Amino acid sequence: MKRRLCYLILWIFMVALGLGSRSFGSHLPTFVAEYAGDTLWAAMVYFGIGFLFPSVRLLRKALAALLFSYCIEISQLYQAGWINAIRGTTLGALVLGHGFLWSDMVCYTVGVGLAVLIDFYTFAPGFNARRK
Repeated sequence: MKRRLCYLILWIFMVALGLGSRSFGSHLPTFVAEYAGDTLWAAMVYFGIGFLFPSVRLLRKALAALLFSYCIEISQLYQAGWINAIRGTTLGALVLGHGFLWSDMVCYTVGVGLAVLIDFYTFAPGFNARRK
């Protein structure tokens, strides 16, 4: 239960940071404003998978998050009217995005990588005991 709660807190934190990066992008350095949202989105996906499947191994969670993120990005190559209507909503745009960019794939990889590091250092057996 403790692990699931930690994943939920991390998921909420990523959502808040991601929405903040979109809302206050004009106050952030250009590089951060450009890439933080997609990076945080992928980390959010990872922690969401961790919340749903807390006992799954780290590598499997990472692969699932990358696969999901990459599939969403690749789906942006499909531009049918019905899915573009969904993308036209706020929630649809946040979840599905608008257009395929290779830079998003890099952001997703970095975001999942950072989430894996956070996961490892949060839940690694004995890590907290070694820090004391």
